Amino acid sequence: MASPNPHTSIGSLVTILICAALLFAGNGLFQTLLPIRAGQEGYSTTLIGMLGTAFFGGFTVGCYVGPRLIMSVGHVRAFAGLTALLTATLLAFPLLVDGWFWGAMRFVSGVCLAVLYIVVESWLNDSSTNANRGRVLSLYIIVSNIVTMAGQLMVNAYDTRESTLFLLVAILICLSIVPLSLTPTPTPTPIPSARLDLRSLYRVSPVGVVGCLLAGLAEGAFWSLGPVFAQGRGMITSDTALLMAAFVLGGTLSQWPLGWISDKIDRRIVIAAVSFGAVTSGLAIGFGVVPAGWSTFALAVAHGALMIPIYALCISHANDNVLNSRMVETSGGLLLAYSVGATLGPLTASLFMVGGHAGGLFFFIGLALLTLGIFAVYRLSVDTRDHRKTKGHFAPTSAASPSVFPIEPD
Repeated sequence: MASPNPHTSIGSLVTILICAALLFAGNGLFQTLLPIRAGQEGYSTTLIGMLGTAFFGGFTVGCYVGPRLIMSVGHVRAFAGLTALLTATLLAFPLLVDGWFWGAMRFVSGVCLAVLYIVVESWLNDSSTNANRGRVLSLYIIVSNIVTMAGQLMVNAYDTRESTLFLLVAILICLSIVPLSLTPTPTPTPIPSARLDLRSLYRVSPVGVVGCLLAGLAEGAFWSLGPVFAQGRGMITSDTALLMAAFVLGGTLSQWPLGWISDKIDRRIVIAAVSFGAVTSGLAIGFGVVPAGWSTFALAVAHGALMIPIYALCISHANDNVLNSRMVETSGGLLLAYSVGATLGPLTASLFMVGGHAGGLFFFIGLALLTLGIFAVYRLSVDTRDHRKTKGHFAPTSAASPSVFPIEPD
């Protein structure tokens, strides 16, 4: 078989990264915009939490139906059709300001984004080789985090009470179809199938499963209600955007250093350490230990640096303990655990914030991560095997994007 043309491969990777950048920028803007606008419309914290639950619930459904849809109609048609549906959904938000309608649209947008990410990541995986896949994945994570921060900061461009920012989100999402449809990018091979058996996966990696579930609880709550926390603390829109971007910046900076450390020692030690650290930094933010201003933003960077990599650390720990032939179903199982947590997190966390207790968000996140830290320490005490002997290298992983493989419940 002839080797692939390197120039074609590079061109394909650039095209896919541009497509991904537009998707993540649009989603980053929308994740920050919607809670702010919902608060301005007088929605209760519980209702805003329900919007987050609806999104992650739709995201979970999309992880199931997406691969089968792609195999049925093809990557290009699936991407084009879901992009059109997502664009229409985003444009519908300012047309009818109603909590139930917004919840339904948020669910649909979650389904659409899951499928779109599956298309992008399967295309990215197929366009890379064994020699460069690690570097490509790292570049993908870096690009996605940078443009997510850029999207979050775009919320300052226009008045959040107007429909202009919704239009901007729709434009970014709609433009993502252009690189894939107007460039000669080879179509990926069919996506392999994997069955899901969570009980067997838990027996192999208890910390991996429980860690992804609790990381989902914490991150689902944070991404859905972080702007609500900022509003409750009296932050203006520009400061809210900076706060959210600071968390992403911290997570971007810490992925590789924490991953390198976890390659040298038992990953459960690192998971426990960052979990306990995130509890401390989160409570400091939630209860105003540091003065408002740049001190808060610096603390947000530290909190993001500790909290965001937990999902990738749990994925790597689980993969250390499974055969290569089972990594597909392992990724699928851990994605499901994360998605379940992310679906439950926003609504549950909102109950901690009722009555004007904005800091209750970080109290909830602290409870989730404290539980993870204690569980990791417990597993270290009862399972003393040397997990370094067969350990692979840490790989950065985005918790915002699904596995590229279909999940079939066992």
